[in-house]
Amino acid sequence: MKLTNITNKKQLNDFVGGQPQAQFLQSWEWGEFQKQVSGRVWRLGAEDGGRLIASAKLIEKVLPMGKRYFYCGRGPVIDQALLAAKPEIEDQSVELIFNEVEKIARNEKVMFLRFDPLFKIYHSKYRIRQTHSVQPRMTIALDIAKSEDALLAAMHQKTRYNIGLAEKKGVEVVEAGKERFEEFWHLLDQTSGRDKFRPHGRNYYQTMLEIPSEFLKLFFAEYKGKPVAAGIFSFFGDTVAYLHGGSANELRNIMTPFALQWHAIRSAKSLGFRFYDFHGIDPEKYPGVTRFKRGFGGEEKHYPGTFDLVYDEGWYSIYKMIRKVRRTF
Repeated sequence: MKLTNITNKKQLNDFVGGQPQAQFLQSWEWGEFQKQVSGRVWRLGAEDGGRLIASAKLIEKVLPMGKRYFYCGRGPVIDQALLAAKPEIEDQSVELIFNEVEKIARNEKVMFLRFDPLFKIYHSKYRIRQTHSVQPRMTIALDIAKSEDALLAAMHQKTRYNIGLAEKKGVEVVEAGKERFEEFWHLLDQTSGRDKFRPHGRNYYQTMLEIPSEFLKLFFAEYKGKPVAAGIFSFFGDTVAYLHGGSANELRNIMTPFALQWHAIRSAKSLGFRFYDFHGIDPEKYPGVTRFKRGFGGEEKHYPGTFDLVYDEGWYSIYKMIRKVRRTF
């Protein structure tokens, strides 16, 4: 087994996209997007016999205090079929990648690696600490290989009713592009104010909509030509994921968010995808959103959480202290 720097888009996407319930955060396209909004990107892999068996994409993040850290969302990724046959490759590939990350981090004077693993990493040799979650610790995934009738039958009765109501009211869902960014931003702004969450900045979403449409799609649910709800969805590997969305404060009785989600699910099916991921639920923090997503049925999936692998103990202690103080205000 050897370490490699992945420079081939197809090689990376074939590997990451070939895993069950593929993670768009580890795709080539998401890395290119992050280069523009965050910083430098490293793509590391573990090869065995010339075959990629594990990978991890690192994004450089700069803190207000001038220090930096690496972020690896939903990674490392390990070949699940091979892992089932050879469980030992988990320890071997993770150690190979983590050792290389540490070399890069010390050379670049990076404080720590933050990562959201797909599986719990038990390596006692690493200084790993659990921290506040970056990616959702829980999500819901629909197996959309089922028929539309079966998917509808598995939904909560009210969800099924609201999909039908939106259809009767004449709600239409259309695909759009970056030229409709301002309309999307307006809907997102209304939703963040109503649901009390802080969205990314305007540039983040504007840059995201530059990603090619075969990977990222923007849908609007419209009523009599007026945009009432919108969502951004990733299409990668075997999975379509709902990333960001918003809806207007008015016309809430025509149930456009239900029409929007059902359209995205049907689009995913028509394009041959296997899973539809609602990309996060949180019953305590966002009970309304969680109820909405749970209404579509599907299987709830739990992740271990977010962890920091520390390289500079001194600066990390200062960082944690500053972060704790800021969270009190």
